[in-house]
Amino acid sequence: METYSIFLIGGTDDERATLVEDEIGDNCNLKLVWRNRESTASAEDFFEALCAIRLQLEAEGLLLFCYGASLNVYPSGMARSMAGGKVAYKMQAGKHVTTADLVDIFSEGPDVIPATVKQQREYFEEWVSSDRVKP
Repeated sequence: METYSIFLIGGTDDERATLVEDEIGDNCNLKLVWRNRESTASAEDFFEALCAIRLQLEAEGLLLFCYGASLNVYPSGMARSMAGGKVAYKMQAGKHVTTADLVDIFSEGPDVIPATVKQQREYFEEWVSSDRVKP
């Protein structure tokens, strides 16, 4: 069980939420606590559970500031099955990804681009169908 403190975009200045991850059997469980409220999600991998939590926040005009909620970050099928969706690739238009592009979805960095679940999926689908140059 791990706990993370994650900035909320759209909230008050420096507002953070607490995210708790827990894996029980084949279930990847997340609990987000913010503003004395709680949201939970369970899925086959942590990225999918994070997306479910994000959809609940989006309904209130809030976004998470972490790599798992960044426009240009998405896990591969292998990352989802081997790492439980806890790591994902930072993608760049026109370029293939490498292991150097892997990030922890619950971490943050200066290159996080907060996005909705829909925007993130659309960016990923666009990247998949684009021409890319190998590194």
